[in-house]
Amino acid sequence: MVSTACLMTDVTASATHASQSRYFLALMPPPDIQAAATALKHYFRENYRSQAALKSPPHITLQAPFTWPDEERDRLFATLAAFRPSALPIPVHLSGFGAFPPRVIFLAVQPTPALMQLQAELSQYLAATLDLVDRRSRDRPFRPHLTVAFRDLKPAAFRHAWPEFEQRSADYRFTSSAITLLRHTGKTWITLRDIEMS
Repeated sequence: MVSTACLMTDVTASATHASQSRYFLALMPPPDIQAAATALKHYFRENYRSQAALKSPPHITLQAPFTWPDEERDRLFATLAAFRPSALPIPVHLSGFGAFPPRVIFLAVQPTPALMQLQAELSQYLAATLDLVDRRSRDRPFRPHLTVAFRDLKPAAFRHAWPEFEQRSADYRFTSSAITLLRHTGKTWITLRDIEMS
């Protein structure tokens, strides 16, 4: 016989788990650059059977995915709205392609001082105000990029695709004064809120 206390613990644990959502923070390029990046993602789906990158809009990740209680979403919104970086707007320059072998190909984002400083300040702010710390990011430097193929790009497909993109040119520029909060629906990532930093 299972005790009532055990049942209540299990129910509470399930309810707690069900009442959380996954989020991440990113810089979003303007619509024309989003369209170009999305076209690249479709190219990888059609030619290399890699479609995982299509599960999120084109973006440059600033804070890796994290879990947050739904009942505290207003606190998350308010804290993000209060973030003020030391310099705005942030110029962003995408130039050429890069890779994280053996599965990831991306539009390379130039690590300009302004962008690197923004990411560092945001990470410090989130750690201090919300206790959000990405353990993996702590152990490796921030390398900004805009992914066009990853995860389901097989190593054999990567070996064919990378020579095609390694020397391929791409040049896009934009400025941003907002960060975007994205939420996972269970299947895809959607834009939840744009947060002006000015």
